[in-house]
Amino acid sequence: MSFGSEWNFSQVFGEQTPHEDIQDCDILSAMEFDKNGDHLAVGDQGGRVMIFERQAGKEDPFEYSSRSDSGRFNLPQRQHPEFKYKTEFQSHEPEFDYLKSVEIEEKINKIRWCTKLNSSLFLLTANDRTIKLWKIKEQKVKNVKQMVINPSVTSENSLLADRSYTSGQSEPSHANGSSLEWTNKMNGTSPSHLADITNEASIRSRRVYANAHDFNINSISNNSDGETFLSGDDLRINVWNLEVSDQCFNIIDMKPKDMEDLTEVITSAEFHPLHCNLLAYSSSRGFIRLVDMRKSALCDHNVKIMQDGRTHGSKTLFSEIIASISDMKYAMDGRHILSRDYMTLKLWDTHMETSPVATYKIHEHLRPKLPKLYTNDAIFDKFDCCLNGDGLQFATGSYSNHLRVFSCGTGNEDGITVEVKKEPNRKPTSQTTSRPRRSSLSNLARGFYRQGQDISENEISCNLKSKLLHLAWHPTHNLIACSAGSSLFMYHA
Repeated sequence: MSFGSEWNFSQVFGEQTPHEDIQDCDILSAMEFDKNGDHLAVGDQGGRVMIFERQAGKEDPFEYSSRSDSGRFNLPQRQHPEFKYKTEFQSHEPEFDYLKSVEIEEKINKIRWCTKLNSSLFLLTANDRTIKLWKIKEQKVKNVKQMVINPSVTSENSLLADRSYTSGQSEPSHANGSSLEWTNKMNGTSPSHLADITNEASIRSRRVYANAHDFNINSISNNSDGETFLSGDDLRINVWNLEVSDQCFNIIDMKPKDMEDLTEVITSAEFHPLHCNLLAYSSSRGFIRLVDMRKSALCDHNVKIMQDGRTHGSKTLFSEIIASISDMKYAMDGRHILSRDYMTLKLWDTHMETSPVATYKIHEHLRPKLPKLYTNDAIFDKFDCCLNGDGLQFATGSYSNHLRVFSCGTGNEDGITVEVKKEPNRKPTSQTTSRPRRSSLSNLARGFYRQGQDISENEISCNLKSKLLHLAWHPTHNLIACSAGSSLFMYHA
């Protein structure tokens, strides 16, 4: 696909009417495609997880038979994949920590697919404190309807002969003189049941990984060995075995002896896609640290640290805030890392630590408005980022439900901007007033926190209430799934 291709609307699930109020619990908060791209999992702030599966017959004429073929985008693609709703389940419930007097929300923070075994799917979901492993298996369910065969009904209508149609009739009456031949062939046993076999998803919780995090979980990542995964919060990163739910290993601990000395927190963490001993994590100061677990059990000393050494003007109160990395993703080659902070999207080469390979400006026009964005708490919004299968194209979100897509090596730093909505002439809908932002360690590490206030719409050129925070790129096709409030949109190129 050439980068100049146009991104077109594909599907939408849960679209709101123009004046419909969106409930907080219905707002989407996490999403991810599985390794093959056949399923998409979406979580919301109400603790629910929805599964979408690829529709049969919507595959490309060229199917990739191996993992090495999955990155080939030069093959002609005549039809993009389409998805349908499969099932949903309640993953987390609201809880209350009585020891710390803290309410634990049911909101799904992260979703990660695990290795598929036989015909079963496995999924990790996490809220602020607890991680759960779910097993999703499709099984055939036989729905049986009890029937009462009455000889007074002709053979043409015998399938309708249940109690509601034949009550009150006891004597046979055959105007055409025919007999129920199919009944006689049953050796005197009339069929009293009709079976309808359907496929339904059976969902069961396999493991619950709890009581290991004192702060909000912001990351979970599966290891390439297929046996372990990591979970990260503001100050710690733990490694778990999928089969052991009551024990984990703490490999990174950034908690100082005195919390007043706290200068940075962990914002994202992810395992290397190929090497099971390597991982990377980002911080609120804009650093990305690479860690090798072979060096020591406690990985407090990083192997490499990547930071943008270029100066962007004088340091201000807000420059420290916007430097915080909200999301980070490894490319499939394991060499490049994509990161997103408030103002920019950066592509890093792990062999070059002093500066990113490329920097793309997302909403530079808001830089003069940073004081107002800070007053409104919009400056603390955390946007996701994603890459395509070959790692040459990447996407992220912005305000006014704008999807930004970029390509490496094209010389086009502005990329492509798509307004995520089904109808081009439809005005963006305003969401209901959100709950007050909870004070987090990310804010405490910077030494300040303010309660949000309203900003006049005339002072900001974009709609701050309509923001595209979460998105995922299909692993083998140019298809992006993204959330706008409680709606799930899909765009293809």
